Amino acid sequence: MGEKEESNEPQSLNPASNQEEGILDKLEKKAKKYLRGNKTNLKNLRDKKLKGQLEVREKIYGNTAKVAARAEEWLKPSEEGLLEPENPLERTYRIQQSSILPEVDVLSVSKAFDMKLPDLGPYTIRYLSNGRYMLLGGQKGHLAMIDVLKMDCIKEFQVKERVRDVVFLQNDQLFAVAQKKFTYVYNRHGTEIHCLKDNQHPLKLEYLEKHFLLVGTNNFSQLHYQDISTGQVVANYRTGLGPTSVMSSNPYNSIISLGHSGGKLTMWKPTSGKPLITMLCHHGPITAVAYHPSGNLVATAGMDKKVKIWDLRKFESIHSIPGHAQTLDFSQKGLLALANGSRIQVWRDKGDQDFGLYMTHSIPKGYQVGTVKFRPYEDVLGLGHSMGFSSILIPGSGEPNFDSWVANPYETSKQRSKKEVRALLDKLPPESIMLDPGSIGMVRERQRKEKLTKREIEQQMVEAVVEVKSNVEIKNKTKGRNKPSKRAKRKQEEVFNAKKPFLEKQRETKEGPPQKKRRVLLEVAEDLPKSLQRFAKKKPM
Repeated sequence: MGEKEESNEPQSLNPASNQEEGILDKLEKKAKKYLRGNKTNLKNLRDKKLKGQLEVREKIYGNTAKVAARAEEWLKPSEEGLLEPENPLERTYRIQQSSILPEVDVLSVSKAFDMKLPDLGPYTIRYLSNGRYMLLGGQKGHLAMIDVLKMDCIKEFQVKERVRDVVFLQNDQLFAVAQKKFTYVYNRHGTEIHCLKDNQHPLKLEYLEKHFLLVGTNNFSQLHYQDISTGQVVANYRTGLGPTSVMSSNPYNSIISLGHSGGKLTMWKPTSGKPLITMLCHHGPITAVAYHPSGNLVATAGMDKKVKIWDLRKFESIHSIPGHAQTLDFSQKGLLALANGSRIQVWRDKGDQDFGLYMTHSIPKGYQVGTVKFRPYEDVLGLGHSMGFSSILIPGSGEPNFDSWVANPYETSKQRSKKEVRALLDKLPPESIMLDPGSIGMVRERQRKEKLTKREIEQQMVEAVVEVKSNVEIKNKTKGRNKPSKRAKRKQEEVFNAKKPFLEKQRETKEGPPQKKRRVLLEVAEDLPKSLQRFAKKKPM
């Protein structure tokens, strides 16, 4: 009996230990996603204090990665799906919508549909940040707001004026429309709330959610920032590069990028009248711009029949796709959609920023795609074209798990009002928009002293002379040495001593270039033959 008990104990313990080892292995694999790169090698570091600080930080990074991996099992129950080939010879871009729809569930099948609206197109589209509502804007004045979750048309109306762009504001209650003359704000019932006359003849609109700023470009090559919460115009700048309808915002730092007809991409913030960065991206007009959700990559399309993907950390092109594109858009998982005419392509990052063709789709000939937009939190791509609207399935494009504190497709009216109040309290000022948001709260490095101008030196000299004249005290000396002339002479000496350092500074600024010229003239005179040296210009040393 004793032998049996001894043999049974390891059998009962082994499965538990194996399970623990399996769980730890899974956690380690998942924790690699959240690690900030490989661990730093601290063996060769001689500074003990710095070595200790870095070891503590490495432990913190490792613990946070493990906590995030454990939370992933509970907070992220569903995983993204992708089209994967069964053998090396199979290509995912050959798979059509007709072969995908029979294999998916009924709910996913309902997300792929076509709306034929041939009379009032071409159409531009926008989705709300939570992916529930969609705005349709027809160029001939047709506006519609649709609940794509319930497939219900909330409001449809005609403005009887040209519509160039549409955009949602902080929630589904308000949206802005760039019409022929002005920008108008409507509520979800189609009632006109505001007419923003400061931005005339608008071409393109963007909304910065964290700053409550409506940004627009107009036909006068102006970039216009307006605060929606207060109604104040924050900034209005002339770009100096002509009117443009190519605009996109960086989700990481809220920088606005404009594509111009000269092939330049400019990046702007509301507190600067000049572009922060100007990049020559194409040898021809830029037709479309789109930002990756991380904010590190930007895709540009130009008339030189190239689509380029740029790394903004190095400001270098990392990939170039041959072909022309009228519109671009990145999905939440990093898929890039581009469209030209009636053909749509979707490209995917295979790893190490190596993009490859993932899916293709064609709509009937004669349909011209004007806008492509990925629907947030869904594997859906919306197409606004000349004959209406189409929705197709792109597996793996949307984030499978939503955060109800950030974007909740099922939020109630009470949750929406609380979220709006919280967003107003957490509203960021326009000054917080910058290329590197991590620099906020950091101490600025001490800058080198710049050389003073001639006028500044003269001002300082005058101030020093006034101080000397008012504070100088001349002692009474013996008989014969206290005459008024000698006292005035002593005062002049004090004034000259106060002026002396400033006069030396002025002499340094003046004598720099003439000395160089004098050396050049002497060298030239030496090179000449003796018979011509007397004609060379001579200046007193």
